[in-house]
Amino acid sequence: MPRCRYCSDLYKPARTMQPGRVCNSIECQAKHAEESINAQRKKRAQAERISKAEDRKVIKAKLLDMEPKSYWWKIAKRWFHLWVRTRDEGKDCISCETILVKTGKVGGDYDAGHRRSVGSAKHLEFDERNVHGQCKYCNDRLAGNPDGYNAKLPGRIGQEAYDALMADQAPRNLSADDYKQIADRYKKLLKDLKK
Repeated sequence: MPRCRYCSDLYKPARTMQPGRVCNSIECQAKHAEESINAQRKKRAQAERISKAEDRKVIKAKLLDMEPKSYWWKIAKRWFHLWVRTRDEGKDCISCETILVKTGKVGGDYDAGHRRSVGSAKHLEFDERNVHGQCKYCNDRLAGNPDGYNAKLPGRIGQEAYDALMADQAPRNLSADDYKQIADRYKKLLKDLKK
């Protein structure tokens, strides 16, 4: 004979399908019914939370699809520049002898400086040959220090790549999807760099 899980008394099941390990007393049957109802409520609440979370994911995805191209450009720029700064950390500035290290200053410690500026060559904004770690003094105060940049860039990327970069005039019209792909690519490359 089984023991009741609530009162621990031995009992003889009254029915063949009687709930597991619950005697015939009204109190134990009521406790079992209350536990069953609470368990069902928990399952229902959990299912509702999961459903709401999935709904939020769908809504978030739809909202992201509605974002303008400028939003995705900012995201791509953020990941690309972060990758450049991480790649060049510990190297010297592309246009002077300053070693690029993180110091924890507000606004960043050094920049991702462009040899051909975004204003004059927008199509080279995300070109790895065109963007290198640069100290804030050279990038901000010396307007990119083009003389120093020109002197050191061929040594870093090679003369042939430098000549191709300076001659590149091919326009590139990037879409929001292109910017998404750029962001995803550099997010992955940054993760690989940090390993």
